[in-house]
Formats: sequence, C-alpha cells, structure tokens
Amino acid sequence: MGQQQLFGDRDEGAEHRVKVLLPLPLGGALDYRLPPHLKDIAAPGQLVEVPLSGRRATGVLWDADAVPGGKTLPIEKLKPVEALLEGPLMREDLRRFVDWVAAYTLTSPGAVLRMCLSGPAATGQAPVKRHYAPAPAVPADLRMTPARQAVLRLLADGKARTASEISELAAVSDAVVRGLEKAGALIALDISADAPYPPPHPGLKGPDLSGEQAAAAEAIRAQVWEGGFAPFLLDGITGSGKTEVYFEGLAEALKEKGAQVLVLVPEIALTSQWLDRFESRFGAAPVVWHSDIGQAERRRAWQAIASGEARVVVGARSALFLPFRRLAFIVVDEEHDGSFKQEDGVLYHARDMAIVRAKLAGCPIVLASATPSLETLVNADEGRYRLLKLRERHGNAVLPEMKAIDLRHEPPERGTWLSPVLVREIEATVAAGEQAMLFLNRRGYAPLTLCRTCGHRIECPACSTWLVEHRFRQELQCHHCGHIEPVPNACPTCKTEDSLVACGPGVERLFEEVSHRFPAARLGVMTSDTMLKPSDTARMVHEIASGKLDIVIGTQIVTKGYHFPNLTLVGVVDADLGLRGGDLRAGERTYQQLVQVAGRAGRADKPGRVYLQSYEPEHPVVAALLSGDGEAFMAAEKEARARHHMPPFGRLAAIILSGPDMAAVLEVGRKLAAVAPQIDGVNVVGPAPAPLARLRGLFRFRLLMHTRKDVKIQAVIRAWLNAVKAPSGVRIKVDIDPYSFM
Repeated sequence: MGQQQLFGDRDEGAEHRVKVLLPLPLGGALDYRLPPHLKDIAAPGQLVEVPLSGRRATGVLWDADAVPGGKTLPIEKLKPVEALLEGPLMREDLRRFVDWVAAYTLTSPGAVLRMCLSGPAATGQAPVKRHYAPAPAVPADLRMTPARQAVLRLLADGKARTASEISELAAVSDAVVRGLEKAGALIALDISADAPYPPPHPGLKGPDLSGEQAAAAEAIRAQVWEGGFAPFLLDGITGSGKTEVYFEGLAEALKEKGAQVLVLVPEIALTSQWLDRFESRFGAAPVVWHSDIGQAERRRAWQAIASGEARVVVGARSALFLPFRRLAFIVVDEEHDGSFKQEDGVLYHARDMAIVRAKLAGCPIVLASATPSLETLVNADEGRYRLLKLRERHGNAVLPEMKAIDLRHEPPERGTWLSPVLVREIEATVAAGEQAMLFLNRRGYAPLTLCRTCGHRIECPACSTWLVEHRFRQELQCHHCGHIEPVPNACPTCKTEDSLVACGPGVERLFEEVSHRFPAARLGVMTSDTMLKPSDTARMVHEIASGKLDIVIGTQIVTKGYHFPNLTLVGVVDADLGLRGGDLRAGERTYQQLVQVAGRAGRADKPGRVYLQSYEPEHPVVAALLSGDGEAFMAAEKEARARHHMPPFGRLAAIILSGPDMAAVLEVGRKLAAVAPQIDGVNVVGPAPAPLARLRGLFRFRLLMHTRKDVKIQAVIRAWLNAVKAPSGVRIKVDIDPYSFM
C-alpha cells in the first residue's frame, strides 16, 4: 500500500496528515500530524506512539479511507505522531478484518483493534540473557586449571550457555566463567530469552486413512495446494477421524515456506488429547493461544506469529485476531459449539468471523463437526460450502446402541436421580472392568436452596438468579457475576436453623449418590469448577484414558472430542434439561450436545451403550437420537425456521439496554420503541425485561429486531439508534445474530 493512501492528498500540507486507530472505544481513527523526518519511513499498519488527553497512547497508522474520523482540523492544529515503534506491521488483510468486524457487529473499530494488539504482547520486547560461547582461539598465555578445562570441554560443542548453566553442568563457580571471558577464552552473547518454537514436520507419515477419509483429505489437500478462498464443511460422525483428515490439509499447507495455519477450538483447556495427537503426527507441539497463558508466553507467541516463525497456532476464538504473516489454512473444529460466540465486549461469532478472515487472507477453511449447525448445513445445501461426509467410525469401532429410560415408568428412588435401569447398567459395566460416564449439564450440588419453613429462596444480591450450592467448597455461588457467600446455618429471612434444603441435582449431588451406591468404584468429576487449569484437564483425561477411573461424572466439559478406549456406557441423567425454555436453538443445541456425549461410548473395539433418562422420550430430539436419524431432525428444524423466517432464513438483532436506574433504562427502551423503523420486512418487539433482568447490579431490558434476510440490518439499526440519545447512565449494546436470549 503506497504512501498516497496513508497520507491522503498530494499537496505539501496534506501529506503530513495521517489517521491513527487507537485500541479504544472511540468513533473511529483520529487525525494526527506526521513530522517530515518520519514520513519516508512510515507505512500503513505501523505501530506508533501519539499524545492523547495528556498521556501517550499506542495506536496503528490506519488506511486513509478506512474509517472516517471526527471534524477535520487544519494541519497545524493536529497533534504530532511522537514515535514509530519497533515491531512488525499490521498487515493489510488484518486491518481490513478489523474494519469488517467493526462494521458488522456495530462496534467501534478501536474495540476490535484492542483484541489484535493483545496488550503488552504487541509492543513488549523479549528480555535478553547473557550467554557464553568459546572464542575462535584460546589465548596462548591462558593459565589452565581443571575448572577452566571443564568449562572449555563443555562448550566445545559450540552451544552458547548461560553462566548458571555452565556452572551447574561443569561443576564450577560463576567466577570461573567470568574469568575465562575476561581472559579472552570465551565471548559473551546477549540472546533473547524467548526460545524459538520447534517447527512441525509435514513430511512425517500419518495413520492409514479409510477410503472416505482419504477422499475427503485429498479434496482439502488439493485446495490448499491450489490456494485461494474455499470453505469446506467436514461432516463426520463421532469417532470418524475428522482430525486426521484435516491434518492432511494442514500438512500440505506447511510444505510451503512461510505458510501458517490456524486451528480454532471451542475451549482451549479441553484440547490435551488433540495436542498429543498433533505432536505425534508432526513431531512438535503447536503454538497455543488462549486467555490463561501468562504474559511472557503471550508475548513470545504473539511475536513469533507476527514474524512467521510460529507455523501452527491452536487457539480459542481470540486467536482470530492474531497478526499472522501469511495465513494459508484455517480449521474451525467443533464448529457448532456455542463457545465460539463471544458474549462480552465485542459480540461476534468466531465461526462466522473465521470465514471472513479466510476470505480476506485468500485461503481455504474447514468447518468440522459431527453435528453441524443449521446455519452451516444450509450454506452447504446452497453450494456456498463444499460438503465432505464421513459416515463410518474409524477402525473397528461402531456407533453405540441408544436407549431411552422413561422416567414416568422407571423413576429413581425418592431423593435419588438414577433410575434402577441405569444403576443396573453401571453395575454391569464396572463389574466387566469397563468405564461408565454420567452426564448432567448442571454445575454444583443443587441449583436452588430454599427454606422449608418460610419458602425463602437464596438469590444473588446483584443478579436476578438463584445462588447455586457448591458443597465441595461449602459455599453458594452466582454463575453469572461470580458472587460467593458461605452457606448459612439459618434462613436469612425467618432465622430458623437447619431449615435450608437443596432442591434439584447438580453434578456434586450426583457424585454423592454414586459414591453411596458404588463405594468401591474409582470416581472422577469433570466440571469447570474442578478443572481450573489446562493441566487439571490433561491429568483427568489421562487418568480416564489409562483406566484409572471407573465412573466419570461431568458437565458439558466431557462432551468434547475425547477418546476413551475403555468407556462403554454413557448415562444422560436429564435428557430433557436443555429443552426447557423458549430458546430459538434449544432443540438443535440439545441434540448436538447429546450426540457429542453419546459419541464418547464405544470408540474402540468394545461396543458402547447410551441411556437417556427422560420424562418425554417421544420428544423429537430424543426420538432423533434413538432412531439415529439426525438428518430428518435437522430437516424438520430447517423447515420450521424457514417457515417463520428465523435464522438462517432471516435476521435477528438484539438491543440490550442496561443501567443502575431501572426507570431510566426503561425510558430509553420506550423512546427506541416509539421511533422503531417502519420498514417492510422489519419487525421490532420490546422493550421487555430480559430473562436475566438484573446482572451485576444493572437492570436490563431487551428489544429484538427481526428482518427478512435481504435487509441490511446494520444500516437500519445504526439509523435507528442515532435517533435516540441515551443518558450517560444507560448503556446500549447491539448483538447481531444473538445466540443467547438471556
């Protein structure tokens, strides 16, 4: 990109006017004056330091026509760019991606840029460490001692080492090392503390592929070799080997010098087995990116990605905004997973934005899932994505047998949650030396604690929700704002002691029942409360896979693509749980989740069984699971959505209003409703209290816009919101394509 686009007009004054995008929620890029001595070395995408409100801020030189700034000031009144910062340029495809995401989500470009710069990672320099290496020649007059000889023997391999490493390996003091340097026998080198990432080896042979695997892999490999934007849907049943198929495309990309690959996964903490498989296949670990890595590793990874040294990155949704030097292939694994939707800050869906990133980078992308989302299936049906199907489990494994337990006829004993049928199946499984998994998507001990004397329900003081009892930690917790308080001995309202009772089951309560029924069994619990770090998850996964546990109890964390060879029984404790409420995607989401958890059974030579406890086994979701006819279920979902023009056959956008003063929030909602767009194909409902009407101390109201698919919804919303000025205490958030209606 030439300087004309950076500096605007050709005349002498305008050449020094530049736009700088700051990682702040401002209206757009700001105008600054570029001093003449910087003009010839500045370029779009350069990190710069500029004055802002009495302080210095870091921003990026932006394209002149990308984002309109505020009122144009004469060049002499503009503040100057103070410095160009070292570091790689933000490349054009990433700058265009920032602008695209901002325009689509109706978010400020600066808020999107903030996700790209990743704090100190973008500007921080790696510390250096003093290393020592042998000089080209040892001085003839050097007086040798046994200690000096030991050091020189150690360094004869030519590898530079720190003084502490030399001291330890040669069994000498640091003074010996410094003395050799002073004498001219060693030379000192300052080397970055960030070790380079070992490169993956694309030439290593992977496992033998079946016929349908090989055909799918060849289609992906050929497109990667050819290059250019091309989206694929890799639709394969659980255990069909989707990972090995897209690994072939990844290997093809790595054959080209400098090419980089991004693999998005829904929850990075759950990828321990994936990382093991990758390292086994390519001989080195990928670069990992997620919110839990420390600042030093974050800086190391960011810099390696920007320089092109990092060849393969596996990460959570935020990895989309990393500064890849040459992105050649993208994979979105488990593309259906709801975790790809970001619900805070910039509201975006990583699967959809990954498609945009691939298009701007001009590279192929694979969306992989055993239960593709309806949006993705429709794109494949209409020819926008190329469909690749895998309908056989890898090796000798077969799909598990599915059965429903009608809780109306086979209810659990009073005060318990496992039906007699499921208890017998667990007994038989453990007796046979095999493993069982119990799935209940509800954290904690019980979702509600109430007083049996006065009926008081313990609620969060900041949110309109009940506190969940966590008996393992002996506390009550709000799963929305994080508020924690101890379990009281007496009712807070009537003060009656020992009157509080837990209502409903959570995984901890299920653990209590299983411990009582199977005292000799080795038990494990997998939830986000017990798996606090990736290492916790990796340890638990290893224990299950190696047969150290008999029964595993877990929430949705256990539904991911784990391979447990000896796991033959899966029991879904409450198959109806996700079907309650009016969520647009409730049926689809529950079906996907239950297929995923069922897919953990029978993945090796031993056949698997899956039991679904339900009070409504005739429900279409349960019926589809039992019949194995997921295509018919998704076809019915598709027909129902199309009939009502719901996504993906129409558009939705949520307008979420929040603030500490309920009356002020409601007043803004009423003003918006009064000037709602009167356009054909556009319908607005609300304002109405959000289902979660109070969150973190703020009152919340929602409006919902429903439009035909051809309506340019962003332009309509932008004009609508500009017609109402909200007071400073009321916040307005726009969620294009909402996935949560709370």
